[in-house]
Amino acid sequence: MCGITGYVGEKNTVEVLLDGLKRLEYRGYDSSGVAVQQNGRLKILKKKGKIAELEKEPELKKMNGTMGIAHTRWATHGVPSEVNAHPHFDCKKNIALVHNGIIENYHQLREKLQREGHKFLSATDTEVVAHLIEKYYNAKDAKQKDLEKAVLRALKDIEGSFALAIIHKDENKMIVARRGSPLIVGVGQNENFVGSDVPAILKYTKKVIYLDDDQIAVISKDDIIVKNLDGKIAHPKINEIKWSLDQIEKGGFKHFMIKEIYEQPQAIANALRGRIVGGKTNLGLKINPKNIKRIFIVACGTAWHAGLVGKYLIEKLTRKPVEVDIASEFRYRNPIIGKDDLLIAVSQSGETADTLESIRLARKNGAKTLGVVNAVGSSIAREVDEVIYLQAGPEIGVASTKAFTCQVICLLLFAIYILEKNGGRIDHQIINDLENLPKSIQKILGGAKSIQKIAKKYQKAQSSLYLGRGINFPIALEGALKLKEISYIHAEGYPAGEMKHGPIALVDESLPVVFIANNDHTLEKIISNMEEIKARQGRIITVTNIPAEKIKKISDDLIFVPKASELISALLNVVPLQLFAYYVADFRKIDMDKPRNLAKSVTVE
Repeated sequence: MCGITGYVGEKNTVEVLLDGLKRLEYRGYDSSGVAVQQNGRLKILKKKGKIAELEKEPELKKMNGTMGIAHTRWATHGVPSEVNAHPHFDCKKNIALVHNGIIENYHQLREKLQREGHKFLSATDTEVVAHLIEKYYNAKDAKQKDLEKAVLRALKDIEGSFALAIIHKDENKMIVARRGSPLIVGVGQNENFVGSDVPAILKYTKKVIYLDDDQIAVISKDDIIVKNLDGKIAHPKINEIKWSLDQIEKGGFKHFMIKEIYEQPQAIANALRGRIVGGKTNLGLKINPKNIKRIFIVACGTAWHAGLVGKYLIEKLTRKPVEVDIASEFRYRNPIIGKDDLLIAVSQSGETADTLESIRLARKNGAKTLGVVNAVGSSIAREVDEVIYLQAGPEIGVASTKAFTCQVICLLLFAIYILEKNGGRIDHQIINDLENLPKSIQKILGGAKSIQKIAKKYQKAQSSLYLGRGINFPIALEGALKLKEISYIHAEGYPAGEMKHGPIALVDESLPVVFIANNDHTLEKIISNMEEIKARQGRIITVTNIPAEKIKKISDDLIFVPKASELISALLNVVPLQLFAYYVADFRKIDMDKPRNLAKSVTVE
């Protein structure tokens, strides 16, 4: 949530900052702003709305300098407005800063600073940090005016999470700091960069430093010094980003979301590459499943749905008990977890705040931890005992697609790994279907136009219901989530067996009901549920892998997917639901890459 970028160097600072902001707009688009050190003063420009509104400002062309910071906001404290937009500044506009995170004790700090004479303009928690730094910068007990020392003193007073980038009109250095929110430093030649995510700086450098919690970096164009909050020098590793610039651009597609849907065959091939050798898994893990009695999967949103599929896969193949928790609930319910348990944290970004805190809770209780993440070098990847990377490539679209399918792949591979370590062997047909999965998904994508036609029929629906059983119940949840988050049509996912316990009351001739009907042991039950909807004039859309006459007769619309083993079916069924949601949103003229009120990575509670 919220995008931060910063630059120190000899290029056109505003151009670099704007380019970074546009690549981070998936992190927030309520408002945006820039601050540049220019001619011995700070020039600040902020606008409500998307970055395009900021770009229209004539004043922007007059701004230049060799150092600056910028921000695109997802509002937490204070409504989206120009005054609440970042950067924020102190009383005299000598200090400017941008912030991602939440200052939990900002009320107390604000009241104290106001009593001391500081004047506040915004309703944000962030502004207190600027005034707090001002206080210590001008403190009588300070031996000299020094931004770094003032920042270190201010951070001792702050409770909560932050990624901060700070500049002063009189100092040729930028101070950045991190606790609980991601922040990276890009390493260049005669220039250096700051970003809250890799896309912000990838155009200019592939060399990055991932700041750890409770670290600051002092950045000039020629130097980067990383320190812990106690002032001791740290010696961080410089990492090489493997992504290319092409991967974070649309490449001729109308939206990132549809591009990433179409990238799924390649993403899945990458997730599988080298991980099945001679019919056996090759994950490079040291975890001994024989020492694990229970498994907990924690995640949020789409990743939670992947976790629900993972529960089905692991329990089906290994008979080990699995609990799946929404991370925000897990960390606050005082879970019973200990040394004989394994916690699996699933997160595309590797920065999801609640999931990260769940890991820390599990480790505190002696449990082993495994991350299933996409972002190399992310907080979760660094804090877990072991990690399985998705290898999905960058995912820019706010509504996750290829990350979801790769998360399920990785959880299935881990289930097979446990089975093998316990002396079992996976059915050859499952391995065969898994290896053929990219081709099977390519077939579904080849029929996208037929799904687009169906989407056009239902673009004006007010509500919808998604129903599935077994492994496809989480797919019903995921299909409903995709539709609601990008088209703003109310949608509910339900286990089909629960339909008569409430949801059937919603059914009338205007309600689209999406069924997932596979050729498995639940088929006859699903067909019975479909008959019950049809009897009440509901409109039925069926995703199926069998051309049964009975299904054709009941359904208003059919979407066929290739046949596959039950354990692989979820990965095939989700793709047409992604396409359906995308096309409905597109017909409704919604920019699904920037859905209302949502951001890609939730790094605050």
